[in-house]
Amino acid sequence: MSSPICRFGILGAAFIARKNWQAIRETGNASLVAVASRDVARARAFIDECQAQVPHAVKPEALGSYEALLARKDIDAVYIPLPTGLRKEWVIRAAQAGKHVLVEKPVGCTLADVEEMIAVCEKHGVQFMDGVMFMHGRRLQRLREVVDREVGTIRHIATQFSFLSDEEFQRTNIRAHGQLEPLGCLGDLGWYCLRFTLWAMGEIAPVSVTGRIHAETRQGDDVASVPLAFSGTLSFANGANASFYCSFNAAHAQWAIVSGDKALLQVSDFVLPYSGMQTHFMVTKSEFVIDGCQADMHACKYTESLNEPSNNAPEAQEVRLFRDFAELVLSGRRDDHWPKISLLTQRVLDACLLSARESSRVVAL
Repeated sequence: MSSPICRFGILGAAFIARKNWQAIRETGNASLVAVASRDVARARAFIDECQAQVPHAVKPEALGSYEALLARKDIDAVYIPLPTGLRKEWVIRAAQAGKHVLVEKPVGCTLADVEEMIAVCEKHGVQFMDGVMFMHGRRLQRLREVVDREVGTIRHIATQFSFLSDEEFQRTNIRAHGQLEPLGCLGDLGWYCLRFTLWAMGEIAPVSVTGRIHAETRQGDDVASVPLAFSGTLSFANGANASFYCSFNAAHAQWAIVSGDKALLQVSDFVLPYSGMQTHFMVTKSEFVIDGCQADMHACKYTESLNEPSNNAPEAQEVRLFRDFAELVLSGRRDDHWPKISLLTQRVLDACLLSARESSRVVAL
């Protein structure tokens, strides 16, 4: 008897879906049945290009509408990489069709949108999860032990996720489009910074936040501007605080630092692991030694490596994301942790943006 398989459909032919085309193939417990686009020719082109490079055993079918995919009886779950401005409608319609939902981030344009999406998923008994890949990596599991046992009581968390775009990107890419991606770099990149911070803090909400927009698009009076560079701070009830920076106009960076009363944890590539067959992180427990006139700072640091491939291999984090999701679907049970952490992330993000839009005032949560 063959093992049960979670049957996926993809709504939209976004670039990120190409990476996850392979992730679904490598899970061992999932298959890709169909890809839908509003233009069937685009869906066919997407499938043909991906199939030529990373062939599935059975070539997925191209569909010319999202409705057609949701009506299929041979699809258990949908992956939705549609622009944020379109996600609410199709998450809701997927849940109403009885499809489990794995959705890209940011999950929605506003907290109210995400609350509505999750409520509909709960009503129809389907699993909801966002597509933050690093949450499913082996490294993060190990980092939990390191933070709790070696870093000690967290005092400060700092993160940065950025990449350098050009003027063409700012004119034409949907991530700089006010209607399709109204949260700009804050939604596209800042979501990861906030998620890592919330994860490190045990997924408790901060008591207050601030935000500041350092650069934004200028697309005319009829199109809302979106952040191109953004920074924020989070304050927690236990005295810990955090800072983050995300940007479409700074050099590639994706680092995180967790400072505690015992040690410092540094991850240079917390979002997308650097290319290779291992992931890494560094722990520093510096010592300051004074001996008469001599004052020395000793690094006292070590790097730990895990056998975990960077991308597209069977144990890469994106594969584990789809495998974990498929396991939940196949088990017939829902894990409420995933919608809760999505909701918390969106709540904090919304508060940071509100602060930025109101002269960086402190916003209480």
